[in-house]
Amino acid sequence: MNRALVAPQSVSQAIPLYTNGMRIGLLGGSFNPPHVAHRAISLFAIKRLRLDRVWWLVTPGNPLKQQGALRDLAQRTEAAREMADDPRIDISCLESVIGTRYTVDTITYLRRRAGGLRFVWIMGADNLAQFHRWENWRRIASEVPIAVIDRPPQSFRALAAPAAQALARYRIPENQAGRLADRRAPAWVFLTGMKLNLSSTGLRNPDGSWRTEK
Repeated sequence: MNRALVAPQSVSQAIPLYTNGMRIGLLGGSFNPPHVAHRAISLFAIKRLRLDRVWWLVTPGNPLKQQGALRDLAQRTEAAREMADDPRIDISCLESVIGTRYTVDTITYLRRRAGGLRFVWIMGADNLAQFHRWENWRRIASEVPIAVIDRPPQSFRALAAPAAQALARYRIPENQAGRLADRRAPAWVFLTGMKLNLSSTGLRNPDGSWRTEK
């Protein structure tokens, strides 16, 4: 069996190497498939938020999405590793290992297990637009600072959504984004200037197979 296609079987394998004090961005998703925008968002976040690493958390399945076209976790993990291609981006199957599909469980676990790290949750504006539908979204916002990456034309819809309105008083100016990891949650920033706008849905054929990016 190809060891590269075997998902980690223990928490020690699923949590990337780190040293206390690191500033870690968390980018969760199905990565079905992973694509250049995932990588570009990660590098953008590293620069703008002054992060040491970004961890891609490959979910067993998004509770808010249909699972019919979802590739095997090991396949998605290996494809993510190949796409990331940067020493500052680590790939993790932690959610599968701890048995959850909910971000709130993942963040709670990481904060307990790796309390010496400063985490920032990274999401696109399309996710902010539906954040109020996430399990215990208010607790997520109270546990970890959040960076929202603008994805035109989603900006207006995202900023007018229930979660953004409820958290409006905790939003910090974009020119303070580099300090977000040091702030106590709740705190969030809306980052503009990211031009690339791909989606995994747009890279899948009707039968669930992946299209090659040009």
